[in-house]
Amino acid sequence: MSGRPTDIRLPGAVDLAALAAQREAEAAAAQRAASPELAASHVVDVTEASFQVDVVARSAEVPVVLDFWASWCGPCKQLSPVLEKLAAEGEGAWVLAKVDCDANPRLAEVFGVQGIPAVKAVVQGQLVGEFTGALPEPQVREWIGGLLQAVAQLADGKLPEAAEDPKYAAAHEALERGDLPAAEQAYRTILADSPADDLAKSGLAQVLLFQRASALDPQTALLAAASAPDDVDAQCAAADVEILGGMVEEALSRLIDTVKRSSGEDRERARQHILGLFDALDPDDPRIVAARRNLSAALF
Repeated sequence: MSGRPTDIRLPGAVDLAALAAQREAEAAAAQRAASPELAASHVVDVTEASFQVDVVARSAEVPVVLDFWASWCGPCKQLSPVLEKLAAEGEGAWVLAKVDCDANPRLAEVFGVQGIPAVKAVVQGQLVGEFTGALPEPQVREWIGGLLQAVAQLADGKLPEAAEDPKYAAAHEALERGDLPAAEQAYRTILADSPADDLAKSGLAQVLLFQRASALDPQTALLAAASAPDDVDAQCAAADVEILGGMVEEALSRLIDTVKRSSGEDRERARQHILGLFDALDPDDPRIVAARRNLSAALF
């Protein structure tokens, strides 16, 4: 799918290399060389104190798969044995690093864990793949296989592309073939099971934006909005066109002004539309942060 605005939020690798110091990597290697039992361990319990050695340094040698869990989490008890079984089958091709979120809340925060079980893959100090939830063993096995295949293709010091969470596969495949209705349905299916899934919410908001905008003629939409400043539907359509044209500030200002001028159902419709655009855009973009403040001021 082409024509995607630069502000659309897309998942990408998180650079963790700054967490690793060269001396720690060397110390970790020396420690494993001196301890065959440690070197042969395919499952380790990670704490904040051991994170540098067990995750960052070790990920320079083999992929490290982090399993964020808690003792009270039922789905964690389903997923962890599957991961441990696959790690044993891997015989050192990758390492399973288990993180108790209750005992190590800062690690969960650093990795942006919002729900557990959460699984993250780290290669050469970078987060390259993840999934959330207790997936069935065949899907976990497929995810691990994709991770190892990507790592095997490393060349010239480049990191592999992110290993895709199987949960999003149907949506991503639909997007690849340009089937927006199928992508919409796939994201809605995810949200039916996980209403707080930020990636699915963002993906759905993006798909809805593209569907709306694809039915519009940009010039006609902008002229209609200019001639009818109090027409909420016209202003929302013009904002969609502006977003896809990279005019983010203009689009958000347009809708905030519409909220200020309108009332009742019209006002609520404009508010809901701008909230949908917020979901489709990068929440850390300063323009989005400012627009959220301005919207709150307009409402209250």
